[in-house]
Amino acid sequence: MNTIIPAHPVAALAVAGSDAVFPVRRVYCVGRNYAEHAKEMGFTGREDPFFFCKPADALLNVADGQTGTMPYPPKTSNLHYEIELVVALDKGGRNLTPEQAADCVWGYAVGLDMTRRDLQGEAKKLGRPWEVGKGFDFSAPIGPLHPRKTVGTVSSGAITLSVNGVQKQSSDLSQMIWNVAESLSYLSGLFELKAGDIVFTGTPEGVGPVVAGDTMVGAVAGLGELRVKVGEPL
Repeated sequence: MNTIIPAHPVAALAVAGSDAVFPVRRVYCVGRNYAEHAKEMGFTGREDPFFFCKPADALLNVADGQTGTMPYPPKTSNLHYEIELVVALDKGGRNLTPEQAADCVWGYAVGLDMTRRDLQGEAKKLGRPWEVGKGFDFSAPIGPLHPRKTVGTVSSGAITLSVNGVQKQSSDLSQMIWNVAESLSYLSGLFELKAGDIVFTGTPEGVGPVVAGDTMVGAVAGLGELRVKVGEPL
């Protein structure tokens, strides 16, 4: 390929217990997918799922047993954590049934949807897009992918997050308003899903702020821990 400028490398995720990597095409995120989190954000009821995106190069790979570092982002004074189950797809399609969508899942990871809450809130008030609040550099720390053929279908189990050793979020994956298959099915009616897509599936209640120097430890049952320290501003 004769490119005018050098092509950027494809974003890729580590795979647990393997030298192989998983190339990422798109990063979708499900909003307000746990009832108690929806309530703390001022919403109630089982609304249709909605989605936003992060750029693939916002992913921050964190190896098993290591502590990743994300710099405190600019233009905010209210950086929030949101612990999430992430699913990775090895196939896709349009208008998938939940059963077809479930079969697209290749593996799972623990992820953080970091959010500049003040910028997101201001965008909401003004009716503007959320990208400045959600899609900034290093806004998606993520641990290694665990293949579904190894860990089985992940549909229940504890999802937790602590900050500096103090638990902040604690729920169960079974408390999702829309489960993984339902979310993927709905999403496939909006976009054609393809191999390489990953989906952050929503966060439970207990979101809150972190500052430089804080260490977050997120976990999903069967998928290990994700450790991330907030570094100094860039």
